[in-house]
Amino acid sequence: MTLSSPARMPSSFTRLAAVIALVLSPIHLHAKTAPQIMSAQPYNEQLPPDLSSDQDTISAYYASEKLDGVRAFWDGNQLVTRTGNLIAAPEWFTESLPSDIQLDGELWAGRGLFQQVAATVLDHSPNDKQWRAIHYMVFDIPSSPYQFERRLQQLSEVIATINRPHLQAVTQYTYTDRNALDNKLDEITAGNGEGLMLHHKDNLYSHGRSDRLLKMKRYQDAEAVVIGYEEGKGKFSGKMGALWVLTADNVKFKIGTGFKNDERDNPPLIGSVINYRYNGYTDNGIPRFARFIRVRANADI
Repeated sequence: MTLSSPARMPSSFTRLAAVIALVLSPIHLHAKTAPQIMSAQPYNEQLPPDLSSDQDTISAYYASEKLDGVRAFWDGNQLVTRTGNLIAAPEWFTESLPSDIQLDGELWAGRGLFQQVAATVLDHSPNDKQWRAIHYMVFDIPSSPYQFERRLQQLSEVIATINRPHLQAVTQYTYTDRNALDNKLDEITAGNGEGLMLHHKDNLYSHGRSDRLLKMKRYQDAEAVVIGYEEGKGKFSGKMGALWVLTADNVKFKIGTGFKNDERDNPPLIGSVINYRYNGYTDNGIPRFARFIRVRANADI
């Protein structure tokens, strides 16, 4: 493996990496046929709604686990990704889905199994055995004109009528106390889950980001493009010790944790887009405690 330091890279390469970060980022790769889906805003305690102590505000939201799967939209005829690409699911998986309503959900196999799900779901030749491990976890009915609480009632009826084990409604919880909400978030995080989704009971389904649909995590995540490597030391000698990456905002920093041994032997290619986790920023604007999650090679994941 040839290791290179970004300090020795020409400035033209750095500028190119910034362009790659913008062009290849899944944020910018939406197909013309992409479904009109609703997206969540990251929850920020400095912004409304203030869930710090207001019991009425907390009880106005349903809370559910944020599932780390592949977003899937049922348009009444076919299952597509968030960018509008057809999902080649087996016929038995989709034949019972309704033709008169839309469904929005996540293709999921359990916590920590994202890569397995992505490999199965994005395969153009569906592997029936692998699909048997996938569940369509539905959390909304986009075609319904009603508020979210009413849509949940509709969804429950739809799921019960179809009665197929691979089709399930995402469990929703209600809390009246912020401590209870935080305890649930801690429980999910400790169990290798992503976090919580908070959905206002009166929210209508709309296209784009909704300030009444919030994602709540103990960490933040973002994307960056790989621009170089730093060789490891000690047990990582001769392997990749850290990745140098560049964000779409032209912030350059290195990530040295979160990698498996085989990822250190064969690190993400220069120019590839990765996902990483972090906890806030330093005074210099560098993501704190950055940790590698995965290569984001496909806009559909």
